[in-house]
Amino acid sequence: MPHYRMSEVAELFGVSDDTVRRWADSGQLTAIRDAGGRKAVDGVELAAFAKLQAHTPRDPSLVDRSARNRFVGLVTEVTTDRVMAQVELQCGPHRVVSLMSSEAARELGLVPGVLAVAVVKSTQVMIETPGGHE
Repeated sequence: MPHYRMSEVAELFGVSDDTVRRWADSGQLTAIRDAGGRKAVDGVELAAFAKLQAHTPRDPSLVDRSARNRFVGLVTEVTTDRVMAQVELQCGPHRVVSLMSSEAARELGLVPGVLAVAVVKSTQVMIETPGGHE
C-alpha cells in the first residue's frame, strides 16, 4: 500500500507541513516511518481522512487544473463486478466518480489510498444559477 510523506500530505490538502504534524500529534492521522526513516501516513488511512475533511470548503487552487479539467486526488473506494468498476476519488473538497472496465481498474492498480488524476473532458456542460431566471 502507498505511503505519503508529511510534505506530500500537506501538498494534497493545501496546508503546511506543520499542520499535518499537528494532525498526527492529535491522533487525527497516524504517523509511521517509511523505508527511508521519514514520517509518513498510510494511503488507506489518508483516503479515509480525505473523505472526512471533504465537508469543509477548501481553496479551489488546491488542485492544479488545465483546460482539460484535471483533478488530483486519492482513490477512496473501488467497487467492481466481473465487467465494470466504479472508482471514487476525493480531490480536495470534490468527490469524483468514474466508471470503467474492471480490467482497466486492475491494470491501473486503483485501490483505496492510491494517488490518481481524474481527467474530465465533456462535449456538454450545463450551468445552473440559484433561483433561476423568470
